[in-house]
Amino acid sequence: MSEESRLRWQCRRGMRELDELLLDYLERRYPADGEADKAAFRALLELADPELNAYLLQQQTPNSEPIARVVERILSRNLP
Repeated sequence: MSEESRLRWQCRRGMRELDELLLDYLERRYPADGEADKAAFRALLELADPELNAYLLQQQTPNSEPIARVVERILSRNLP
């Protein structure tokens, strides 16, 4: 399985809105990201669903600065 296929699979979390946010980021921003942001996105996808949902629904802020930066970029879909 290629990295893209694996990441695409990990973006499917069973909550349509969150799936769309994650897949949009993967398709639009991930390819041009630097290695630090790519690593942070991969780490974000490794989180348990409740933690990931809390971050993307803005109920909690990640303690990790790189993950917090990626969450901010995911949530600001229309910004470059």
